Amino acid sequence: MLALILAFLIGAVAGSRTLLAPAAVSWAAYAGWLDLSGSWLFFLGHPVSPWVFTAMALVELIVDKLPTTPSRKLPFPFASRIAGGAIAGAAISADAGFWIGGLVAGGVGAVAGTLLGYAARMRLAAAFGRDRPAALLEDAVALAAAILIVAAA
Repeated sequence: MLALILAFLIGAVAGSRTLLAPAAVSWAAYAGWLDLSGSWLFFLGHPVSPWVFTAMALVELIVDKLPTTPSRKLPFPFASRIAGGAIAGAAISADAGFWIGGLVAGGVGAVAGTLLGYAARMRLAAAFGRDRPAALLEDAVALAAAILIVAAA
């Protein structure tokens, strides 16, 4: 049960920052915190994977602040968040033998994280009078949550 809750939560992180969740689980797999060696998710534990996912996540953090970046609620960004959350959720719950449930929970968490994260960011941006502080706060919360979630797995 805990594995499915953590899968939902890491999915919510992906709803906020698409590639942060896969990067976090990739680091956890590489460090040996998650054993993905016997699953289709083995690639997340490859020595190159955490670096690649981290580089992509850093690019995403930068691109997210650009005025030309499309809304996360458009079809492609939304689907990307669901995919990232589903993969991260499956990885979090694979050790417990619930990778299919984790895949679903991570995808559902990504939907919730996308919609709730968007609403929270819009409210914060209105409160700050501009978007950048809200975006940076969302980055910090997503990063802290990802670290806590993979540490709890």
